[in-house]
Amino acid sequence: MGDLQLYFESCSMNFSDLINTNWGDSPRSMLPIYKELIAAGLRIWVFSGDTDAVIPLTSTRYSIDALGLPTTTSWYPWYDKKQVGGWSQVYEGLTLVTVRGAGHEVPLHRPQQALILFQQFLKGEPMPKNGTVV
Repeated sequence: MGDLQLYFESCSMNFSDLINTNWGDSPRSMLPIYKELIAAGLRIWVFSGDTDAVIPLTSTRYSIDALGLPTTTSWYPWYDKKQVGGWSQVYEGLTLVTVRGAGHEVPLHRPQQALILFQQFLKGEPMPKNGTVV
């Protein structure tokens, strides 16, 4: 029990704060990088499981809203066969896709829906708005 207690004390909030304060090899936010990539004309798709406890969907949506991108296609459900697979919104230069019932690792939790997402990205097409896509 003593070793376990020592481990938890060494990983205390003060230790985490020290690491976070001195971490300097990567940006605190991806938003400037998204802006650069969008300006370069690259297609950016951001996807999120709607049950992700690590990076909640609400945080992702707030971050994307902070980019101030015009919406080209408003929030809509997308389908895997006849079932709602998630939701999507298309902005100028960026597409946000959620995957229903997926956690932080979308392909692990919902492989079929992740495959559809990947296929649509490769085809350069939005997420399917009806239940006809396999």
